[in-house]
Amino acid sequence: MSDIDWDNPIDPKPGWQLDHVKQYVGSDGAQGQFWNGTQTLLLTTVGRVSGNPVRTPLIYGEDDGRYFLVASNGGTPQHPLWYRNLTAHPEVRIQVGPEKLQGTARTATAEERTAYWPLMVKHWPSYDEYQSKTDREIPIVVIEPARQDA
Repeated sequence: MSDIDWDNPIDPKPGWQLDHVKQYVGSDGAQGQFWNGTQTLLLTTVGRVSGNPVRTPLIYGEDDGRYFLVASNGGTPQHPLWYRNLTAHPEVRIQVGPEKLQGTARTATAEERTAYWPLMVKHWPSYDEYQSKTDREIPIVVIEPARQDA
């Protein structure tokens, strides 16, 4: 994945997500990290078909240096594109406020999902509603940042 141009990702189509990304990036994370009463990060995945980096704003939780995302897609039957991308290419980049990190993403184990679902519902209560609207189990993604050893 060393040939990926992580600094020039494809952003969302025009609309609120693109506006959010522009605010986040344009302020170097000073604005946009907090949205509608919750915290957000910018996730950059590698397109499973295109091989290009793709950036998405997402609500996150954090525990013990790991970041958690919910692949809800609003409760639709399909997983979101960003989730399908990271299952094909688990190397990701995230921006949390001004901090930019490289990491590895994976789907939470059943035990982790049980433990972290309530944390994520605290950040966005609609996740329970989204889960009730779909037959698929909505995955939680765990992002383990790369170690920054001195």
